[in-house]
Amino acid sequence: MKNGSEMGLKAYIARRTLYNIIVIWAIMTINFIIFVMMPGDPVARYIRQQAEFGRVDPKLIEELRKLYGIDMPLHERYFLYLKNMLTFNFGRTRYTEGYIVDEMSRRLLNTIIFIGLAEFLTITIGTVIGLYLALKRGTKTDTAIVITSLTLSALPSFWIGLLFITVFAHTLNWFPTGGIYPTEWLTNPPTDPITIILGRLHHLFLPVFTLFVFSVDNWTLFVRACALETITEDFVVTARAKGLKERTVLLKHVLKPASLPIVTSLTLTVALLWTGAIITETVFNYPGMGRWIYEAISRQDIPILYAVFYLISLCTVLANFAADLIYGIIDPRIKVG
Repeated sequence: MKNGSEMGLKAYIARRTLYNIIVIWAIMTINFIIFVMMPGDPVARYIRQQAEFGRVDPKLIEELRKLYGIDMPLHERYFLYLKNMLTFNFGRTRYTEGYIVDEMSRRLLNTIIFIGLAEFLTITIGTVIGLYLALKRGTKTDTAIVITSLTLSALPSFWIGLLFITVFAHTLNWFPTGGIYPTEWLTNPPTDPITIILGRLHHLFLPVFTLFVFSVDNWTLFVRACALETITEDFVVTARAKGLKERTVLLKHVLKPASLPIVTSLTLTVALLWTGAIITETVFNYPGMGRWIYEAISRQDIPILYAVFYLISLCTVLANFAADLIYGIIDPRIKVG
């Protein structure tokens, strides 16, 4: 029986791996089609933009033409594009003329820290509140928090961010309006690790709190709904009839069955946070991927958009794949399904 279960899990992993490879290929193909269908020659557009500033680098122009295969037949351009994407060879940005992958690694780290903190707070606090509301369903507390969550879910992240800047930065002067560290660090950077960490956290507080408020309401309501479905099951009623403590019932008999849909929905929260991060980083002038996307759109820097769209899609697919694997391990029915 154990061998059959293991074989079922291996087959499930193989199916999901093949499926996600196809999804990644489809995403890269769609990305290529969008790029090809854009009017005009991207290199010619770059030359016109640089000519306005009186700086045209022939070496960089030739490098761009080779990178994008401008003079190649369409099918050769497509295979060159696949090679560049799979090897993360995104070329150089048009404005700073630095390599995109270098700038991306710096900004991606900032965004991972930003989204990671917001995700941790959202999942931890949202799960606790959601389970609590499920136990207190129908009470005034439950009704009040549900109404508040529904109201917050209707607010866009940029509005929440601007509200926090007005209240906590301008009015109370508790936190900075944006950036990643104090401006005086540019000329006199600290060497003490504690000072660096506290300074970064001080600047991160409002952006993280904004993204947390933007996402925690939906997660709280989702956990509450999953827990309510489980609480009405016969085995939970039986556990309560045995006189078990409410905490024991919640942790052992409610949380585990409800965790299946919760785990698979974690990736949806990550995707939601990515969307909110683009706007939030722009509002707070935070040097992450979201702010970079906004700057690239404003400057029509297509290579950056090309790379970022692929990276975000890849991260989303891999996150979904991880959730599929966790689901397959948790739920035995999936292994043999």
